[in-house]
Amino acid sequence: MNHNAPVPPCSPRPLRHLAEVHRRVQTAAQLRARGISAAEAAEQCRPGGPWQQFLPGVFLLHPGPPTSEERLHAVLAYAARERGAGVPAQPGAGEPHRPGYAEAMITGLAALTLHGFSATPPLTALDRIDVLVPRLRRLRAAGCARIVRTGTLPTPVEVTGLPVAPVPRALADAVGELTDAGAVRRLLTEAVRGGHCEPAAVVRELNNAKLLSRPHVVDAVDALLAEGRAIAEDRLYRMVQEYGLPDPVWNVDLRLPGGPHLGGLDAYWPEQAVAVELDTRAPRQDDDALWSEYARKREHLERLGITVVHITPRKLRDTMEQQAAVVRTALMASGDRDPAAYVVVLPR
Repeated sequence: MNHNAPVPPCSPRPLRHLAEVHRRVQTAAQLRARGISAAEAAEQCRPGGPWQQFLPGVFLLHPGPPTSEERLHAVLAYAARERGAGVPAQPGAGEPHRPGYAEAMITGLAALTLHGFSATPPLTALDRIDVLVPRLRRLRAAGCARIVRTGTLPTPVEVTGLPVAPVPRALADAVGELTDAGAVRRLLTEAVRGGHCEPAAVVRELNNAKLLSRPHVVDAVDALLAEGRAIAEDRLYRMVQEYGLPDPVWNVDLRLPGGPHLGGLDAYWPEQAVAVELDTRAPRQDDDALWSEYARKREHLERLGITVVHITPRKLRDTMEQQAAVVRTALMASGDRDPAAYVVVLPR
């Protein structure tokens, strides 16, 4: 029997309407909907038979090893709640719906590979495929399927027709299983350099997964944050150049003459008393304290007549033109304000 083999003649619903992989991967419920009993399915899976039971309740309708695509669909079929089993919603509704994978999505290393990471193994090299499901689902790991539970499912991203966890969540699930510091660092670095997500989103997921107590993860996160800040600074330079803003002084500290240190700034226009500060806070346990420090510095500078524009790395990436307009507006409005207090500008 080849990969396109139909179900036995007793089935009232042929599989021609389904995509190729859905013809080859079927759940017990889907087979029952087509008139195939459990006993008949078991008969097809006898030694030397045309089918095989790949996971509990999930069948491959061909002999021989599964493809990577079949493994992914089989794992999802095993973990997902049945949703219609591929049959019409109402009698006479026409062709059956394409099978869906409710409350299940690929995560971990397999998800990162699907997202296009080069630092992850190819799907064929993965012994296990992680699948994310709600915490209360009664499922056990089976075969190549490893069950990962969560209190709140993220919104999946569709990749090659499959529900896949967003990169930050997939990273956290992958990192939770890794002990190699180099591998963790490579994954986090690629996430930022490759433009898959911002460092803050990664750190938030790692924090939620309680992984920031592991030394090799903390070291990788520190490198990630440094990488993220360097990328954000480069985007800030590009914003000034590409949108024709006046050249500021870069990376400076402000002090009152003979007085206290006022804080560091990423860009400062002394004549207009306008400052830009990149908000690269990482969402860790001390986030509230760090935000209070940001707020205190901003309030102090604005009392001195200095306008402070906070920009996040994500806004620089996604809405650079809009951020340039905000800075330009602040520069133009400086002429309508009272002169700012004199401050000393020093290299940082």
